[in-house]
Amino acid sequence: MAIKFYNYLTRQKEPFNPIKKGRVGLYTCGPTVYDRVHLGNLRTFIFEDVLKKTLQLNGYRVKHVMNITDIDDKIIKKMKQEKKTLKQITLPYLKLFLQDIKKLNIERAAHFPKATENIKEMIKLIKVLLKKGMAYKGKDNSIYFDISKFQTYGALSELTKQNIRHGARIENDEYSKKNAGDFVLWKAFNSIQDKSLTAWNAAFGKGRPGWHIECSAMSMKYLGKTFDIHAGAVDLLFPHHENEIAQSEAATGQKFVNYWLEAEHLLVENQKMSKSLGNFYTLRDIEKRNINPLAFRYLALNSHYRSKLNFTWNAVQKAEESLKNLRSLSFRKIIKREPRNAKKEKEYETKFIEALNNDLNTPRSLTTTWELARDAETPQTSKDKLIEKFDKVLKLGLKTDFRIPAEITKMAKNREKLRRENNYEKADQLRQKADNLGWIMEDTPSGPAIRKKL
Repeated sequence: MAIKFYNYLTRQKEPFNPIKKGRVGLYTCGPTVYDRVHLGNLRTFIFEDVLKKTLQLNGYRVKHVMNITDIDDKIIKKMKQEKKTLKQITLPYLKLFLQDIKKLNIERAAHFPKATENIKEMIKLIKVLLKKGMAYKGKDNSIYFDISKFQTYGALSELTKQNIRHGARIENDEYSKKNAGDFVLWKAFNSIQDKSLTAWNAAFGKGRPGWHIECSAMSMKYLGKTFDIHAGAVDLLFPHHENEIAQSEAATGQKFVNYWLEAEHLLVENQKMSKSLGNFYTLRDIEKRNINPLAFRYLALNSHYRSKLNFTWNAVQKAEESLKNLRSLSFRKIIKREPRNAKKEKEYETKFIEALNNDLNTPRSLTTTWELARDAETPQTSKDKLIEKFDKVLKLGLKTDFRIPAEITKMAKNREKLRRENNYEKADQLRQKADNLGWIMEDTPSGPAIRKKL
């Protein structure tokens, strides 16, 4: 089954064709580790996780690279405020980020390159741009990219077609540059302004990298000059992703990325969730309310990644209830094993994969999972096999293994014997006893079943 993604570069769904057969190079913009990531960030990371797992489900080997921004204006500002070193600020938040994605069953990237560990690659890239005349030194000694020299600037964000405001990460500092749209590649060190002494030596002057050059240098280091997919949040479309394309293609003369996938905003009271607006929640806020973190994953999956999602506590609580019910249906074991139904398995598997292959339609894939879990005519053995496979993408803990105590199994067999003897009163007493012990006994077309109460 062919995979189709909505490519922001062309503004249409396109069949996915990798550069190398059976392999995919995937780059995703990671966190800036000056604070905890918020739920809007995590929604994007969940989308990227589903993207990766969908590719894997289709047999692709995915090389996933996610950068860690551990040097920028916000980090330096926090260093000054808290009188701490760079690592004292960034490492604890990196640790918290990794803990958060683990709680959401988000698989780690193959590589997590840090900006501070790839300065040489950034300097090398800037040298190429200077040599080609695509960059220049400003009056403040910072290095800027000259967007007037890059003819297709604005193609990704359709900058020339509509009035697009800058995304959340606008450069706040004032630097001397030729054109208002030129962006900084290398921020010159100013001993008076920058008392953190966070700077590196380069042939074109001491300083530190701009935000955009970091991603270009690190993505090309691991994935090559041209790679398959770049994913992130839609608010990074401009200026960040637009600038990545400009500086990368200007340096290499080659197409930078074939497919650009962008996740829509998570909203709070119909406003974008962001730290700048102060209207954000973190995974810790969910846990403080004793809500399973996977309820947020369920909530995210129940909305298409290109649709805005309004976050409310009522919505996440309903998602938790739905998750409990789905898991309860999935945590069912038949006392007597019955043969699988290959035809039913094929039907459900096809529906599930077709949904994901149609631009990651996770709401439809969730619906298919619910239909399967409720289907009384599909043998439980077939359900077990399929739900286990589906959950490799959904990662909702649908097939957490559990052992049925021997006492409960014996009670279920005795109950079935009593039912055959029409002794329904005693059979019901056994059912109630099992319920009191945390186990639900059910009668299905496949025979008596047991599932754990959640």
